[in-house]
Amino acid sequence: MLTSRFERNRFVGAKIINVQSYGADIKIFEFECKLKAKPGQFIMLWLPGIGERPFSPTKTNPLELAVKKRGLFTKKMFELKVGDCVGIRGPYGKGFKYENVKHACLVAGGIGIAALVRLAETLSNNGAMVDFVYGVRKRDQLVFLERIEKVAELFVSTEDGSFGKKGTCIELLKRLLASKRYDCIYCCGPEPMMVQVLALCKHYNIKSQFSLERRMKCAVGICGHCALGSKLVCKDGPVFSGKTLASIREFMVHE
Repeated sequence: MLTSRFERNRFVGAKIINVQSYGADIKIFEFECKLKAKPGQFIMLWLPGIGERPFSPTKTNPLELAVKKRGLFTKKMFELKVGDCVGIRGPYGKGFKYENVKHACLVAGGIGIAALVRLAETLSNNGAMVDFVYGVRKRDQLVFLERIEKVAELFVSTEDGSFGKKGTCIELLKRLLASKRYDCIYCCGPEPMMVQVLALCKHYNIKSQFSLERRMKCAVGICGHCALGSKLVCKDGPVFSGKTLASIREFMVHE
């Protein structure tokens, strides 16, 4: 069990006990370990001989991670099977703030769903009303639909029109904002998408929080590899308020 400050800064072996595949490029891994982590925090996963990468837990007891195949590291992860072991350390970072939120909208783009599914459950358990906007490119990239539908009103878009509304999650969010008001909007996904969500939040004067992704290495604010302006995503984030991000040029400008 990864709980104490000392334990979280060393690797603990975690055996894979279940693997589920969604389409060609998403897998859900379940591990024989548990940890205490707030929604929005992350862990570092180590593959011997390959390195380590940050992931948002989609469950904590037992630990579960959603992985999208993108490069060498995740390609190697996709080769793992039940019974194989990895190294885990964490949790790290600052999670979402959700106290006194009565009506929330969560916006997930692609694998950004991993950072938000536990938040939706936590908000609902705290008595909040939750709308969940979820956009992917095609149907086989959708995960956690049943979990989300238990705690939120779900709005799904696919770019190819294979499920839900054809289009993007930005288009769905615009429709909701035309008729609804929220205490806070939470978002995770591709950064250009999050910039658009932030612009909508500013236009409607709605508080917002965003979970950012950077290539973290140390996870404790030492190496500076995840710098975003004057902020370190691993230590100051990965969750930032919209107000903070609006002042960071590196976030707001995409060539």
